[in-house]
Amino acid sequence: MKTILITGGAGFIGANFIPYFLDNNSEYHVINLDLLTYAGDLENLKEVENNQKYTFVQGDICDRAFIEGLFLKYQFHDVIHFAAESHVDNSISGPEAFIKTNVLGTFNLLDTARNLWMSSPNIFNEAFKNSRFHHVSTDEVYGTLGETGLFEETTPYAPNSPYSASKAGSDMIVRSYFHTYGMNVVTTNCSNNYGPKQHNEKLIPTIIRKALIGENIPIYGDGKNVRDWLYVLDHCKGIELAFKKGKAGETYNIGGRNERNNLYIVDKICDILNNKVPRKEGNYKDLISFVKDRPGHDKRYAIDATKIEKELGWKADENFETGIEKTVDWYLKKIQV
Repeated sequence: MKTILITGGAGFIGANFIPYFLDNNSEYHVINLDLLTYAGDLENLKEVENNQKYTFVQGDICDRAFIEGLFLKYQFHDVIHFAAESHVDNSISGPEAFIKTNVLGTFNLLDTARNLWMSSPNIFNEAFKNSRFHHVSTDEVYGTLGETGLFEETTPYAPNSPYSASKAGSDMIVRSYFHTYGMNVVTTNCSNNYGPKQHNEKLIPTIIRKALIGENIPIYGDGKNVRDWLYVLDHCKGIELAFKKGKAGETYNIGGRNERNNLYIVDKICDILNNKVPRKEGNYKDLISFVKDRPGHDKRYAIDATKIEKELGWKADENFETGIEKTVDWYLKKIQV
């Protein structure tokens, strides 16, 4: 049985990916490494905590000695790297943690994996000749779009926040390990994820939570910022495909082809809540409140997912309307309204 290191598995995307991966890959034992900062929650992994092919380890990817000890102990055959500081607002108020975790942490993992897997700069050890390092990244590295156009894998990087700059830096380090050392790496850049298990700080959980407790629902600026929304399980399926079938050294963009602005998002969620759990007085839309815009707020993101669709056969199963209904239902069940 092969061991695979999945970093950040107690976070939003990782906690959706691990149960999916375990269900579909019986040849692997999953080691989930997570520091359990505020964004990590083992409650999101209750369905796998007793799985004999799953082990949780708490630790910091910025601790090189710890990472080297972990690789020595478990002899990881593969790595899928989710762990990252990811909240843009937090990167604006405290960028240092983002640089350390997203850049230094990624380097520690990459370099430790290379030392285990490769006997010389360009030759894999026989036991690890097919070992792969999969780096999970974001479309925010590309900057912002005007009213038209899509991010492609060849779009020049132009990050506009400390968060996106730190992810761009980590992407470049991964790229360099392919071109310099011949390491078997692949990178995926995704659009905005949504779905079950997302942290309360993010837009969609904030809208749902604020609406249900009757507080003002804050929307930045004029609410017309556009994102390409990707249901988290669709993203997980794309990651698995790129991990298994993606070409070494390549980048694959994963997007849902679901461009929606924030006004549409909040209106849609309020409509669903009005139908499922009506307010005693008034409409949930009465709670919408416009607040001062985020500094450097990118106007529009949208991904061209043609490459992963054509080369690997991926496609999103959910459109935004079906995905958001499933998401609201999950939160209603969790909150027990």
